[in-house]
Amino acid sequence: MRRRSNVIPVSAVIVTKNEEQRIVRSLAALEGFGEVIIVDSSSTDRTCEIAAQAGARAENFIWNGKYPKKRQWCLDHLTLKYDWVFFIDADEVITPELRREMADLFSRGAPDCAGYFVQGAYHWRGRLLRHGLRNNKLCLIDRRKIEFPVIDDLDMPGMGEMEGHYQPVLKSAYKNERIGRLKNPLVHYACEDREGWARRHERYADWEVAMNKKRAWPRDVSAGRSLAKRIFRVLPFRPFVAFAHSYFLKGGILDGTAGVDFALSRLIYYRMIRARS
Repeated sequence: MRRRSNVIPVSAVIVTKNEEQRIVRSLAALEGFGEVIIVDSSSTDRTCEIAAQAGARAENFIWNGKYPKKRQWCLDHLTLKYDWVFFIDADEVITPELRREMADLFSRGAPDCAGYFVQGAYHWRGRLLRHGLRNNKLCLIDRRKIEFPVIDDLDMPGMGEMEGHYQPVLKSAYKNERIGRLKNPLVHYACEDREGWARRHERYADWEVAMNKKRAWPRDVSAGRSLAKRIFRVLPFRPFVAFAHSYFLKGGILDGTAGVDFALSRLIYYRMIRARS
């Protein structure tokens, strides 16, 4: 990855497996980061070749069926140039505005938080959604202070080598550290392949049902987020609440056909969970 004079002192890490169709866009947007690494699970396509052509370092990951899973393995075992790590998926693209915000954050010296939430703005049915639900990920972290929790899910279907839909947490020695939030989003190209989206969410639904039955959900770094999630999991009409939250409360109605389609996808996902429960 070609560097500029104002290098962002962050190790950008992309976890991959057979991502040749999507990773070019994600890698190109990471120009300016001091280090870019893909951690690949034995891809059989050109993922690693494409990464090398972009100047990124490629590391192979073979899961042994135990903890740590893939992202925590990166924190534990990769030789990283920086203490700050930015985890990004191959179907996510950092925007110029977010890149400038990160550059400005680090230009002022060491950040005063242990990590930062970043919003994901969905690219859905060929357009960027300006409204509706956005996912929030604690993906810019100080690896000295934050880790992924170990939870009782190794016998569950759906996730395998990857950490599930939960956030990393503060290490016990840093439990009083602050968590910040960046203003600008990255773009999540979540639905360019509708069949792929459906297959992924069938797996996610199986995993979430097992998590609910086992009550294995870890704590969140935010007490408010933890409470909201606990309440949402026991709501009797969760599919319809998910639709209304995205379409009405979050303004998805303003995104036209794509907005209603996205809100319906939320309803369908939670119906899958209910049908499996």
